[in-house]
Amino acid sequence: MYYAFLVTVIIAGFIMIWFISVYNQFQSYIIRINEAENFIDTTLRKRYDLLNKSISIIKAHTNKKDSILESIDSMKSKKLSNFELDRLLYDGINEFNKYKEENEDLANNESFLKIDLSLFESESEIVAARKYYNDIITEYNRQITRFPDNLVAKICNYKKKTYFDGKDLDGEKKDVIKGI
Repeated sequence: MYYAFLVTVIIAGFIMIWFISVYNQFQSYIIRINEAENFIDTTLRKRYDLLNKSISIIKAHTNKKDSILESIDSMKSKKLSNFELDRLLYDGINEFNKYKEENEDLANNESFLKIDLSLFESESEIVAARKYYNDIITEYNRQITRFPDNLVAKICNYKKKTYFDGKDLDGEKKDVIKGI
């Protein structure tokens, strides 16, 4: 009787140690995911600010009276996911490049060139951040589906997360940025 109780306690101890270990792995992934999301947020905000600054420069060096970089101006009052914000910023950068190609005055403006260089540098930052984020999500999702770790995931209600490309979004708004 005593030995059966001792064996039960030892087995329960091993199960608790395993559970805590797997739980801590999930927590580590969640922290890394949050760090990656914060870096993506910061980079996207930087890109938004750069494009927003370029509007006054473009207006000053072109004869356009109507809205310039409309997609950027319309973002101010919207709540956007990182996926949506990234796509809209990409459209804004394309429009920015169109103005750069069409107007020689802009190509010679020092402030405009600094913004252009910063946008170029931010592109490599966002590509690296996307890759890092997606790599972490792959590891996290793999652990959620792997037995017996999936038991801990079910107990703690951990769900699969979407990749940054947004192709596997299920209609939910995720990673919402409130008011840029």
